[in-house]
Amino acid sequence: MADFTVTVADPDSGATYQTTVDGQDANRFLGRELGDEVDGGAVGLDGFTLELTGGSDEAGRPLRADVRGADLKEILSDGGVGYKTSRDGERKRITVRGREISEAVAQVNAKVVAGDGDVAAAFGEGEDDEE
Repeated sequence: MADFTVTVADPDSGATYQTTVDGQDANRFLGRELGDEVDGGAVGLDGFTLELTGGSDEAGRPLRADVRGADLKEILSDGGVGYKTSRDGERKRITVRGREISEAVAQVNAKVVAGDGDVAAAFGEGEDDEE
């Protein structure tokens, strides 16, 4: 049975929220790819639509949108997700995971793309900030 930590970003406020999903809610993410849109009900955001933007597996290896499937792959990278170059022309072979969400994924990143209402209120935060 899969379980994930889902990090949801709200582009309007710039805030992020973390929640853990398991069971049937986690199964809604399995087989999806980065860039796909999913219903926010899986993370407690009924009426919102989320776009999958990234993630990582148990070892911290990132999901890359330009690698097919859910398996590990070694790529020769000149920068981007999973590797930052320190000078021009530098490349390095790195191990990344494909863009498909599988049971090996530990964290999924998503952003809110549609929906009415306040994301902070849906997560139960932001009500006692003025104290």
